This record gives sequence, structure tokens and C-alpha cells, in this order.
Amino acid sequence: MPGKEDKVEITEQENEATQAEESPENEISLSEEELKALCREHVCPECDVMSEAKDERLRALAETENIKKRLIRETEELKKYAADSILSDLLPVLDNLDLALNHAQNLDACKDFVTGVDMTRKMFLDTLAKHGLEAVGKAGDEFDPNFHEAMGMAQASDLPDGSIAQVMQRGYVLKGRVIRPAKVMVNKLG
Repeated sequence: MPGKEDKVEITEQENEATQAEESPENEISLSEEELKALCREHVCPECDVMSEAKDERLRALAETENIKKRLIRETEELKKYAADSILSDLLPVLDNLDLALNHAQNLDACKDFVTGVDMTRKMFLDTLAKHGLEAVGKAGDEFDPNFHEAMGMAQASDLPDGSIAQVMQRGYVLKGRVIRPAKVMVNKLG
């Protein structure tokens, strides 16, 4: 029969074994690559959970990239057309300068006035052109519904059929985008 002393010996042996396991000398140290390899060995690559997690991660990365690209595109477009509303508000000023020139052009008493208004108009157009504004629609151009709004028909024998016979109101384009279509009379022969 084992005595009390035997139990103490077993307990002491167990303590020594436990301490040996816990001692830093017996501690296993693995590199990060070895840990990853062990992890891959213990997780089945065909496991549904792992493939679902991988798919979800890839979808999230793709969506993040798409959002980033969309934000960059929208920011560029905002910068490109930021002046759109301001320039639209300035178009009536140009219209009034054009009207002043048309009404006073044939009057000798207004010759200096016409010169001043014309110079102001040209400076104004040059400034707007620096920001990408271009005038569209002049007599003789081919009618294009993307840039011109037909107000009616006119007959001018010196112009081809379907061209602009008369401009009622000038149109403007900002970097390829129509701010206001030109209001025109389209030439119709016969």
C-alpha cells in the first residue's frame, strides 16, 4: 500500500513536470511564417466559412475601390463645372450688351458709346473664355439640336437648307456642357 510519502512524491513529481512545461526554456517559439503555415494546415481551404469570409472580404475591397473611384470622378466633375451657375447668371449681362450694340450700332450719335460697349463685351467674353465658356450658334452654321433650339423657319437663299438663318439669342457651352442652347431660325428653302 502506498503510503503518505508516496503521494507526496507523486505530487512533487507532478509539480516538477508542470514547472518544466511552464519554464521559458521549454516554450516553443515559431516565426510568423510558421504560425501562418500551421494555421493553414488546421483550417480546411475548402471550408465554406473560410471561402465565404474570403468572398465577403474581396467584395468589400472591390466596393471600397469603386466608391473611391466614384468620389474622385465626382470631385473632378464638380471642379470642372463649379462655375456653371455663376456663368449662367452672367449670361443676361452678355445679352444686354449685345442688345445695346444692336440698337445703337447704326446711330452716328452713339458711335463712341458703341465702341465702349463693344470693348467691354469683348473683355467680358475673354474673361469668361478663360473659364471655359464658348459661344455657340452663328448664322451659316449647320443646325444641331444638341446646341441649338429652333424658334422657327426662315428663308435665306444664300445659305444651305438646314443651316442657321438667324440667331435670336446666343447660346453658350461650358467645357462641352450646354449651359444655354442658342435660339435660332432654321433655313428652309422652297
